[in-house]
Amino acid sequence: MWKLPAVLVFAVAALAACDQRRIDQLEEGLATEADVKRQFGEPASVSTEPDGSRTLEYPRQPEGQTNYFITIGSDGKMSALRQVLKESNFAKVGPGMDKAEVRRLLGRPARMQAYALKQQESWDWRYASGGEAKVFSVTFDAQGRVLNSNSTPDPKGTEGR
Repeated sequence: MWKLPAVLVFAVAALAACDQRRIDQLEEGLATEADVKRQFGEPASVSTEPDGSRTLEYPRQPEGQTNYFITIGSDGKMSALRQVLKESNFAKVGPGMDKAEVRRLLGRPARMQAYALKQQESWDWRYASGGEAKVFSVTFDAQGRVLNSNSTPDPKGTEGR
């Protein structure tokens, strides 16, 4: 099994510990968008929802195993903080979904790989399930629609997770 360099293992573990400290500083219904940005920095993306709320995305890919979505309600207060890389969200990915729908459900992938001859593209997210490191993969057709998805063991293993 391939082993991660010790420095990388330490960095991934430190990031996870830092994230928990950041999360502990934020209280739903009280924390503001400024509080969230003070703890997590600028988000990778921001989506405005139909109800006027905003979802801030904080991915921890490619080496981490989490993607956080933090919702700021129309009142300016944090209404939810979710780690979206989990089995219940993967189960929502189905044939025919487009890339934008998958991206809004799971956040930025760890890896995107195009297969020109097949006219397909594959996206991977690294995650943990029951203490095991895994990779969730989605394959898209030439129109950007889901063909299939699956989970496999993460070839990088579980060290430092």
